[in-house]
Amino acid sequence: MEKIEYQQINETLYKEVLDNGLKVFLLPKPGFHKTYGLFSTNYGSIDNAFGYEKDAIQHVPDGIAHFLEHKLFEKEDGDVFHVFGEQGASANAFTSFTRTSYLFSASDRVQDNLTTLLNFVQEPYFTKETVEKEKGIIGQEIQMYEDDANWRQFFGIIGNLFPNHPLHIDIAGTVASIAEITAEDLYLCYNTFYHPSNMTLFIVGDFDPNEMLEYIRQNQEAKEFEPIRPIIRQFPNETYEDIVPFAQLALPVTRTKSVIGIKGLLENLPEDEVEKIKFRLSLQLLFQLLLGNTSDNYLELYQEGVIDDTFGFELTIDRGFYFADFSSDTDQADDFEHAIRKILLTFDTSEAVNDEALTLLKKKMLGKFFQSLNSLEFIANQFTQDLYETVTLFDIPEIIQQIELADILKAGHSFIRKEAFSRFDVIPQQDLAKE
Repeated sequence: MEKIEYQQINETLYKEVLDNGLKVFLLPKPGFHKTYGLFSTNYGSIDNAFGYEKDAIQHVPDGIAHFLEHKLFEKEDGDVFHVFGEQGASANAFTSFTRTSYLFSASDRVQDNLTTLLNFVQEPYFTKETVEKEKGIIGQEIQMYEDDANWRQFFGIIGNLFPNHPLHIDIAGTVASIAEITAEDLYLCYNTFYHPSNMTLFIVGDFDPNEMLEYIRQNQEAKEFEPIRPIIRQFPNETYEDIVPFAQLALPVTRTKSVIGIKGLLENLPEDEVEKIKFRLSLQLLFQLLLGNTSDNYLELYQEGVIDDTFGFELTIDRGFYFADFSSDTDQADDFEHAIRKILLTFDTSEAVNDEALTLLKKKMLGKFFQSLNSLEFIANQFTQDLYETVTLFDIPEIIQQIELADILKAGHSFIRKEAFSRFDVIPQQDLAKE
């Protein structure tokens, strides 16, 4: 078992890759009462075209990753949530564009709950009857999100930026796509993406790492798995020319919700893992300098009524795609777009982007990061999001400290391009009627 010490944050991480390919990470936290276990597969909603050979790619209905997440909790003898509850644990699961994760937290009976976590995820049970029943449940969930203006706005801008990529499709799929899902589809996707070699187990809490690893090893050695086979995933090639510059949707909202998006191309993303994280952090720092809630730009736009308290921005960099979005409720959507574009496109001449401001912002970012490490829940949920072959969540402080103004300018020039922009508005229904 590999032992990795992070002296700056006083953490020791243990890593082991089992014979079946499962990557195990253990983070002992002596004195903490709760233990979190998170079991993740590198499989999400965008993975709908895949195979083991380039000339044998299979296409499946949208929404299967999320459907699988629901179905794995249901077994022939009952619901797994009930088992966790009887063992004094709480459990949850979530599906993103690229990952599906299952987790538990417990103060007692940690090994029992870990066994339950490993076994229920690795023992699928699907029948035609249970699949049909689940379609109605997930269909209601999809319809609920269709009434959520913020959710529709988010997928609206993604649809503008990535109209040909499965990224623009709701993580749960559509009512039409889930109607096509069969038990055979579920087993196909499960057997492909839930192989241990495509999965990560992360445990954080008060435990002995050697005892914990031996317990996990025994659990896995008692099971049989197919030989490890590399998975081929197929996605469309992305260009700036694909971008839809503007679109809008009328919903029962009182004010227009406008969002400006910027699309990144994979060819402009650093390949080196450390450089990739530095690129992401540099852009986050740049956006904070330009439009953070203490910046002059933010205060000016707020005072002019172009933005309000709903204003926010986010940078998403994940497997196979990246983009940024800047959104606000506004009565001046055209002014909002013009202002955001101008601020971003002229970043390299902005007085806000300077060494002194960057130094202060880096200290603030580091402080927030160190504070977040007091939460085992944060660590458990974020660890697999910042997991690469050679870099983990705990390398972030050192990378933040390395960032200089030149890194921020370089990242900005690589990402912020006028041809990469798009806008999407959710407008009040009565405004559409006037048009």
